[in-house]
Amino acid sequence: MAKKLKTKTEEIRKLSEADLAKELEDVHRRLFSLRLQKETRQLPNHREPPKVKRLIARIKTIQRDMPMLLIT
Repeated sequence: MAKKLKTKTEEIRKLSEADLAKELEDVHRRLFSLRLQKETRQLPNHREPPKVKRLIARIKTIQRDMPMLLIT
C-alpha cells in the first residue's frame, strides 16, 4: 500500500529542507503513478490528480518561503 502523503500545511511547514525535497519527490512519483493509471483506465478516483498537483504547488511554495521562515 502507498505511503500516506502529508497534506496539511502545518505538517509540511514542520519539515526540514531535506524532508521537503524528499516529500516533493514522493508526490511527483504519486502524480506519475496517477497519470499512468488514468491512461490505462485504472484510476479509481478522478479527483485525485488535481489534489496532488495542488499539493506539489503547496510544497514548492513552502520551499520558496523557507529562507523567510528561518529569518523570522
